[in-house]
Amino acid sequence: MDLKTAVFNAARDGKLRLLQKLLENKSDHDVMKLMAEKTNGATPLLMAARYGHLELVEYLIECCCASVEVGGSVNFDGEIIEGAPPLWAASAAGHLKVVQSLLGHGASVNNTTLTNSTPLRAACFDGHLDIVRYLVEHKADLEVANRHGHTCLMISCYKGHKEIAQYLLEKGADVNRKSVKGNTALHDCAESGSLEIMKMLLKYGSTMEKDGYGMTPLLSASVTGHTNIVDFLTQHPQTGRTERINALELLGATFVDKKRDLLGALKYWKRAMDLRHSDPNHVLLKDEPKQLVPAYDYSKEVNTFEELDGLIADPDDMRMHALLIRERILGPSHPDTSYYIRYRGAVYADSGNFERCIKLWKYALDMQQSNLDALSPMTASSLLSFAELFSFMLQDRAKGLLGTSVSFQQLMEILSKSVLEIERAVKQQRPGPDPAQLSKVFYSLVFLCPVA
Repeated sequence: MDLKTAVFNAARDGKLRLLQKLLENKSDHDVMKLMAEKTNGATPLLMAARYGHLELVEYLIECCCASVEVGGSVNFDGEIIEGAPPLWAASAAGHLKVVQSLLGHGASVNNTTLTNSTPLRAACFDGHLDIVRYLVEHKADLEVANRHGHTCLMISCYKGHKEIAQYLLEKGADVNRKSVKGNTALHDCAESGSLEIMKMLLKYGSTMEKDGYGMTPLLSASVTGHTNIVDFLTQHPQTGRTERINALELLGATFVDKKRDLLGALKYWKRAMDLRHSDPNHVLLKDEPKQLVPAYDYSKEVNTFEELDGLIADPDDMRMHALLIRERILGPSHPDTSYYIRYRGAVYADSGNFERCIKLWKYALDMQQSNLDALSPMTASSLLSFAELFSFMLQDRAKGLLGTSVSFQQLMEILSKSVLEIERAVKQQRPGPDPAQLSKVFYSLVFLCPVA
């Protein structure tokens, strides 16, 4: 083992005496060089801070002149954080005394990772209230957002850390701040199911805004299936009748596809229909569809209580009903719309009904190519799924299993859509397309071409 690795391991493991022995008789120049060296992307000080070795941290700073600002790679819960300063790592791991020491030695309280995450945000993420207080007391900026525009308040709400959220609000955190995609802290509460924090945000003046997909916090709660949030917000004065109906219908769709609870779905759809039919002017009744969708087996949404009760006799029709509701309310550009169409197709494939699967997946792929940027991760994933499905079907056909044939037309349709996706990227002149997504599209091309 070379000296650099030995020093790194001693810092990581908190072996101060071993580290002192390794560095004895080394010149100041050599010691400073070792402090700047990185093993697996991290300096010795970063590792010592990450694992809370206070004495070792102070030795590295005071005796070895280790820089308190140099960032590196650090692992948290299996995720590699790039460009993390020692203060960020200590804050994320909950080591208050190390945080105090680093700040006392001149560490910048707002120094960020490569994704613009501050030490304060790291402490908020993992619920370290003592560190949050200390950092704020030492001038941490509450409003520094990460690359996605998510603030400390937002992440506290999403993770359900009520005391931290309350403290940040008391310190003046912007309750209506929006992320890059337009969501607010209320959306984060809705997605995580944090009803207590949501009520607190509303007391501090939070308003029901729409995000970039047109989703209100209520609709976000319906998509994620948090009935406590839905029940609360459907009674809230900021919520209109139409939104209440949409939320209940969308929650029913979530019960079908996410919770696999058809009776639960029927309960929420009945509540929505009660609201629709309680309107004396009948303006809330659903319009007749202009055309029926073949991929949904020409199903249409029900409009009467009798039709609704009839759904439970045909679970397959009920599942199509859920897809229709989601597409109407969320729209084709919302990622959940195509996601659940693909999910339902995969369920059909698992049961051996490949034709239904292919119809649904093609419909979802057309939707993605019409509404998403070229080479989006979802579109690339759809194309790869077709390649894997056809490969599976052809293997079954080779084994002599009946009903698992892939037609030439089916292959050519998906091959054409793969080519179209690359052409779309060229036309949009996207600088530096994501290699991972591009490789998925090429994989589908490589697989499909020889078969076709």
